[in-house]
Amino acid sequence: MKSTATARWDGSVKDSPGKVTVASGLFKNAPYSLKARFEGGAPGTTPEELIAAAHAACYTMALGVGLMKAGLTSKSIETSAEVEVVMGDKGADITTSALHCKVEAPGADREKVRVIAEGAKTGCPVSKALAGVKITLALDVKV
Repeated sequence: MKSTATARWDGSVKDSPGKVTVASGLFKNAPYSLKARFEGGAPGTTPEELIAAAHAACYTMALGVGLMKAGLTSKSIETSAEVEVVMGDKGADITTSALHCKVEAPGADREKVRVIAEGAKTGCPVSKALAGVKITLALDVKV
């Protein structure tokens, strides 16, 4: 399975936004800009926001599959990801992806859920793609 997206920038990178489109059609020509990325307060998305969305979605799916394979049923899994970009001497670097996950798995063993959650943190494909980034997990398990 392959996924695609396109990005286009017309005009000055400093003064105008670029546009990003995903092949699924979920969004088309979504604006993104240097101001949104490094200063905030500008409309549009950022590459880091898109990575955060991908990481939250991938982790949630990996945790759900892990629980299912362990014979555990989850009522709900909700994950947010906060991806940070920092300007350094050599340019911008993505430094962290902080996952915050709430799992509701009635009747499950809390420690077993935690072990599976940690495995999903390192095992989901987006986590693997972010191998050079510090990934943290705050987990709230309701059994």
